[in-house]
Amino acid sequence: MKLTVVGCSGSFPSAESACSSYLVEADGFRLLLDMGNGALGELQRHCGLYDLDAVLLSHLHADHCIDMCGYFVARYYRHDGGPADAIPVYGPEGTERRLSTAYGDMPDEKCMSEVFDFRTLEPGSFTLGPFTITTDRVSHPVEAFGFRIEHNGRTLTYSGDTGPCDALLGLAAGTDLFLCEASFTHGKEDIPELHLNGRQAGEHADRAGAGRLVLTHIPPWTDPARNLTDARAVFDGPVELATSGAVYEL
Repeated sequence: MKLTVVGCSGSFPSAESACSSYLVEADGFRLLLDMGNGALGELQRHCGLYDLDAVLLSHLHADHCIDMCGYFVARYYRHDGGPADAIPVYGPEGTERRLSTAYGDMPDEKCMSEVFDFRTLEPGSFTLGPFTITTDRVSHPVEAFGFRIEHNGRTLTYSGDTGPCDALLGLAAGTDLFLCEASFTHGKEDIPELHLNGRQAGEHADRAGAGRLVLTHIPPWTDPARNLTDARAVFDGPVELATSGAVYEL
């Protein structure tokens, strides 16, 4: 299983990175986790526009899904061969409506579903290509999901956006790589059920028994070095910052 960080900035793109988007590959199957602002352009450095097999959207805030509107254009108005075949797009309830509203002037109200096979996420497990996907709701102001992705005995957990919660611990239990958001700064922001800080990300990794922690979704106004130090203070395993283009082999 290979993980490529397409984008890792939180809230809005930074000078160094697009917003949240992560490409997971195994056995020739390409799965994208989120497609935030700027991600569609960066994705083309790592994958052809029509080579994705499925998309998982953790939630419907723009920094995790808005480039799906551009991706609709690429698939629906493909100049060579007509519209691309529909691929599965898993997201919270109302994903099609949210993306259609964001796009605006559509040829008709159902044309987005001609290239995206929308499927509603629920807590539980399902098979997608070579992967076993486990989802659970995490703590965020809108309906939001974290993902546990398993393949050949190896496990990747992606937090999505969340405050501290037991569901995240369950998804990350014993995971090989924990891709965890760290938006806030310990001792500075304290807003319940919104985001984690670096220390809380480290605490979740420690309690879950994760093998490796990669901090992501750090907004441009947050000091990543501070969050890295805070996470290392409470988690003894390897900890690093996500960077655009980074590749991890599991």
